[in-house]
Order: sequence, then C-alpha cells, then structure tokens
Amino acid sequence: MHGTPRPPAATPAQALSAMDHLIAAHVIGQQELARRLGLNVTDLTCFGFVLEAGEDLLTAGDLAARAHVTTGAVTGILNRLERAGYVSRRPDPTDRRRVRVAAVPSAVTRVEAVYVGHYKRLTALFSDYSPEELAIITDWFTRATDLAHEYLEKLNRNDPDEEC
Repeated sequence: MHGTPRPPAATPAQALSAMDHLIAAHVIGQQELARRLGLNVTDLTCFGFVLEAGEDLLTAGDLAARAHVTTGAVTGILNRLERAGYVSRRPDPTDRRRVRVAAVPSAVTRVEAVYVGHYKRLTALFSDYSPEELAIITDWFTRATDLAHEYLEKLNRNDPDEEC
C-alpha cells in the first residue's frame, strides 16, 4: 500500500467477519438507494446489469440468467422498470421474436447521481493499494462472486450445500 501502513495479519475467520459486515452494509445501502429511486433491490440490480451491458443490449433471457430469476419473473421486473421510466424494449434486429432492453438516458443520469459519491470514495480507497495488491483484491472479488453464483444456483435447484 502506498501511504497507509500494512494491516496486521488476519485469520480466515476475521476476513469472513469483515466480508459479512461489508455485505450487510451494502445490502442496507442498496435498499436505501433503491427506495430513493422508487425501485426494489432486484429491479435496481437488473437495471445495473442493463447499464453494464451498455450498447450490447441484453435480451430478457440474458437478464434472467444474470439475475438468477425465471423468465416469467424477469418479465415482471422489466414491466416495472419500463413503467418507472428506467428501460425501454427494442425489437431484436436479428430475431423479431425477441426484444432487447435499453436503459433510458435520463434514468442513467438519476442512478449515476446517487452512486457517484460512494464510487469516488471507493476509488480513493483503492488508490491506497498497489497494482499488485489490487490484482489480488480483484481476484478475490471475482472468485468470491463465482462461489456466490454457484451457491445461488444450488439454492435455486433446492440442492442443499454439502460440506467439502
């Protein structure tokens, strides 16, 4: 880390506790941000996936897969997002049976406005770490996200998690 002293060594239990605290803070924060935007957390998360896709517009099926919900559930999500002015549906140029989902520019501006301060603070925090340390942090986030998705898939299949 550049200007910050190295933290003391930690145990896996301490890291797990710190992660749990981070997740709890972000869940509560997401609920508050969603409330301020007139959405629920799932709808806001799906809008985030639409934003992340950018010009490569997602289909409803793509969105269902990313959100780990059924296509029926994603239809309800898209209906709510469309009614609230967050997305529009566009015909798929290669398959007229499908639609693609586009973010409404004014909604992008509204969402970015509520996140900008927090993301600036997080970016400043990341700047305390070297590129090598950021690579480790990024690797951990990526691998932990993969584990979370695997576990969510098991839950969706009603397949209880066995201990390894």
